[in-house]
Order: sequence, then C-alpha cells, then structure tokens
Amino acid sequence: MKLHRKTGLRATALGALVVSGALVLTACGSDDNASPAGEKKTASASNVKCDDAKGQLLAAGSTAQKNAMDLWVKNFQAACAGVEVNYQAIGSGGGITKFNQGQVAFAGSDSALKEEEVAESQKICKGGKGINLPMVGGPVAIGYKLDGVDDLVLDAPTLAKIFDSKITKWNDPAIAKLNPGAKLPDTAIQAFHRSDESGTTQNLGKYLSEAAPADWKHDPKTKSWPAPGGQAANGSSGVAAAVKDTNGAIGYFELSYATASNISTVKLNTGAAQPVEATTENASKAIAAAKIKGTGNDLALSLDYKTKAEGAYPIILVTYEIACDKGNKAETLPTLKAFLNYTVSEEGQKVLSDAGYAPLPAEIATKVREIVPTLS
Repeated sequence: MKLHRKTGLRATALGALVVSGALVLTACGSDDNASPAGEKKTASASNVKCDDAKGQLLAAGSTAQKNAMDLWVKNFQAACAGVEVNYQAIGSGGGITKFNQGQVAFAGSDSALKEEEVAESQKICKGGKGINLPMVGGPVAIGYKLDGVDDLVLDAPTLAKIFDSKITKWNDPAIAKLNPGAKLPDTAIQAFHRSDESGTTQNLGKYLSEAAPADWKHDPKTKSWPAPGGQAANGSSGVAAAVKDTNGAIGYFELSYATASNISTVKLNTGAAQPVEATTENASKAIAAAKIKGTGNDLALSLDYKTKAEGAYPIILVTYEIACDKGNKAETLPTLKAFLNYTVSEEGQKVLSDAGYAPLPAEIATKVREIVPTLS
C-alpha cells in the first residue's frame, strides 16, 4: 500500500486547531530519540508569550508526543531567553511515576490517570491533584511489510486474531476474504508489539476490545502487552524499525513513524462504505466524537473506537499533559503555565500541522486554554 503523506489538515467542521502529526503519538514508553518527522515549521518568536517564565522546567512521559515536544520546546526557548524545558520521552508509565514522585513539573501520558494515580498525586499536589489536559491527538497506524502486497485491508476481528497469534499466515482465509484479488503469500506473520509500558498499546487494546470483543479477551486497561506470542521491541521507533526490516511483519505505531520510514499501513474495514486509511484527517473525524468524562478541571476523554462514520479512522489516541491543578512548586509554576499556554494556543497547535497529528476538537482546546491559566 502506498503511504499518502498528508502535509496539512484541511479545516474541518471541528474548527480544528491543528495538532500535527509528526508527533508520533507513540505512547507510553520508550526512549525514542529519533525524530521521524523531517522538516518542521517553526513559530515566530513574537507569537510566544513568555509571561514570567524563567529557569528550568522538567517533564517526562509519552514518546508519542516527543516530536511535538521537540517543536514546542525549540520555539518556546527561542522566544523566552534563559528558559530551559527538558522533556524526557521515557513512556507514559515512567512519566506518571516521575510526576507522582515530584521529580517533574508535568508528565505526558497517552492515557488518562487511573483513580489510584490521582490519589497518589495528592501527596505531591498539596491541596490539589493531578489533572488530565488533552494536548495532542493522532492515529495509531498498523504498519506492515509484505513483498508483493501494496494495498492491505483488515478489520478489527482479523487484527485481534493476528495480534493474539490465532492467525499466523498471510494467506489465511480471513485475510483473503477482505482482500479479494490480492496475491497473498504463504508467509508467516511476524507480529511486533511494544516491550515497554505504552499508552499506544493501551489504546490499541481498547480498540480491539470494543470493536472485536469476541476475539480480544485481554484487559483493555493494561499498558503492557497482554497477548501471548509475537515479538517485542522498545518504543514506537523500535517497532517501526522491526517492521521495516522484516518481510511478513506487522506492528503498530504512530503515523509519523510510518511516514518517516515509508512503511505501508493497513486500511481498516470499519463497516463504513469504504475501508479507512490511517491519516490525520481521518483520525480527526474519529476524535471529534470524543466526550469529556473527567469532572471539574479534569478533561479526560472517552474515545469512540467503534465508530462506523464514513472516513473516520478509529484507532486513535490523545496524549495528555498531566499537571497539578493546585500545589505546583512556586519556582516552576510560571514557566509551567507559560509553556502549556503556548502548546495549546492556536500558534502552538498549528506548528504541528505538518507533523502528522490530528487536530484537537475546538471545544476541547478551548477548555484547556481556560484551565491552564488557573493552575496554582
């Protein structure tokens, strides 16, 4: 299948803030140091409001948003003299741990805080708690390498069986039925998954659990790979590299990794009239159906993984910045607020438009913009 590189998102009915896509929403857990996005736009320093930002700001977490963070940090530091933002892409799980230990001012996570993690955060957030602030959205692509097959369609039940080691050959009847006329070889399927705790893994699990409940019986809440068999690799970059180098391979990672490495991606038969390709625009259509399930200043989202809307790509994730609503350290609070104000601003979102991320719905972005200045 030929990867169509989308270099921008057309304005949608969402009134989108474009969150781009090079950010490989690779979620939670790896030391991805590669930046797969290629040339990226930079923001005009005059459009960044530094306010009282000063000194060093430490953060850690999701590798999915690493490329976005690289852009934001570059622009913010260029505009705000003497400020250093240090984001460690160690995975969502690692980021939350560091946040709840008071080692970082905020964490990036591809899944919202669990109840026990919120309770733990109250020890650090004096008089407050950790809250989820959506910042980046995007599609989780299913990448593959299969010599002679350029266009591949799969559905949720078939994907579930592949990743659960129930379908092991590429010419399996279930795959053949979805790809009439394709010359599928009798090649063994080599399914790659994340070895680290990952929000990307969790979002794929939620999709399979909801869209193919009869075929995916594993815990949809776990960030660790739950199924038997398959091969493990660290981080989205590791999975992407393994798929690119292995004939017969299939794996999952943020779209920007597929784009950067020219990896073919699966189209999904969702029940819509046509199979849906993994693009930022198609992911935006699915994210538009998200509902806020958090209360108060917490903006945790409920995503619709079962959508059958035309052109809506359902394997999506949203990366949150997790911060204290109250009880932030006085020495880092001004920089924390200034930086997050920038990342969720229209300018901060637009610089990502060529990176492969899906736009946050305007309604959600507006709410985040209202909450960040109230952090204390």
